[in-house]
Amino acid sequence: MARKKKPLPLLENITITGVAAEGKAIAKVDNLVVFVPYAVPGDVVDLQVRRKKHSYAEAEVVRFHHYSENRAEPFCPHFGVCGGCKWQCLPYAEQLRYKQQQVADNLTRIGKVELPEVSPILGSKHVQGYRNKLEFGFSNKKWLTFEQVASGQKFEVMDAVGFHIPGAFDKILDIETCYLMDGINNRVRNGIRAYALSHGLSFFDLRAQTGLLRNMMLRTSDTGEVMLLLQFCIRNDAEQAQAEALMEHLHKEFPEISSMLWVNNLKCNDTIGDLPIHRYAGSEFIFEVMENLRFKVGPKSFYQTNSEQAYELYKVARQFAGLTGQELVYDLYTGTGTIANFVARQARQVIGIEYVPEAIEDAKENSRLNNIGNTLFYAGDMKDILNRDFIDRHGRPDVIITDPPRAGMHGDVVDTILFAAPRRIVYVSCNPATQARDLSLLDCDYRVTAVQPVDMFPQTHHVENVVLLERRG
Repeated sequence: MARKKKPLPLLENITITGVAAEGKAIAKVDNLVVFVPYAVPGDVVDLQVRRKKHSYAEAEVVRFHHYSENRAEPFCPHFGVCGGCKWQCLPYAEQLRYKQQQVADNLTRIGKVELPEVSPILGSKHVQGYRNKLEFGFSNKKWLTFEQVASGQKFEVMDAVGFHIPGAFDKILDIETCYLMDGINNRVRNGIRAYALSHGLSFFDLRAQTGLLRNMMLRTSDTGEVMLLLQFCIRNDAEQAQAEALMEHLHKEFPEISSMLWVNNLKCNDTIGDLPIHRYAGSEFIFEVMENLRFKVGPKSFYQTNSEQAYELYKVARQFAGLTGQELVYDLYTGTGTIANFVARQARQVIGIEYVPEAIEDAKENSRLNNIGNTLFYAGDMKDILNRDFIDRHGRPDVIITDPPRAGMHGDVVDTILFAAPRRIVYVSCNPATQARDLSLLDCDYRVTAVQPVDMFPQTHHVENVVLLERRG
């Protein structure tokens, strides 16, 4: 007979004392550390423990006794359910303060390297509507909130378009209003939903792998252009006709969409990197502008999702690089070559390396588009391409700029950087924890001389950080 589990405790009159990882708040009860979402320091609450280990627990607020003076009123009707924008309840000035502290703590506790004073974080001018890209999923299994379930209400329509619920891979929270992008996202998404429901279009069933409407992606740019990519699951002529009728409706209803594209995805996942993209109307791409540079952005292109803050981030990277026009620069994890092209006119030559071949083609195109002739780009796994032979062929770099994914740099890449021995390394990171780990590996030959956090994602705990390392001696 299975042993009966002990009920998890209710913790009463607990004061939230700080902010922890992943955007959660933190409280301490005796020797137990408790992680709590959607609370802020100063809140006094009752907590229902949902998961408990030896030294920590995860809990949720079931009652507020006292609201913190440092609490903001969430502006989104979906706050606390969709899983995004978890820091809406924290005033923006406090968000910046905790992000600054997060960077300093990670570099100090994990990196254990000597640091200069961390520069004040560069906050975002816009704290709503700052994203240039959003993706929404379609599902025939709408997520119902606890209140909706408790009401006993019967829902005739269970189709939804919105965001996946954390921990429920096949369910979608129906989104009426999202504040992450300007109003075009709400008008187009809600317009597609209304048309689909009135014309009997089927929404995707992730388990059965059936249903016409699967996913939608919207991109906007600072040039005023709008891209819409609709992801269908078309299996017969009737569904093809339905898809074309929807696109024709959207083309007439939303003339501001300058690039209307579609893809037929019959795979078991939503990735489209290996699928052909079809143009229904308008252009196959849109443009972003940064200073006097134009960047061509297609449906598969990577471009920083906060255009304004991307400019601030790249200005910091360029400043830290200290270029005079004589330097050979290696740009590691170059993506579509945005940083490489951004600094190229201040360098002798820039060599970019990136894993994704399509991104490298975009990087080359962006150089051609801007009449930049001193860039070279290579596609392949960083640890395989960046080796001693590569450096012998192309020369030892004066400056290395590296902008790795969240996991940080592979150990072999760090070793090759140490062999290359550039005078300066500019390390751009979206994860200060793995950045700190890599800094400790570079500490033998390099010292950190500048640290600049940049906030790219208001209302979330995420923070970018730029570090300048200079060769010792």
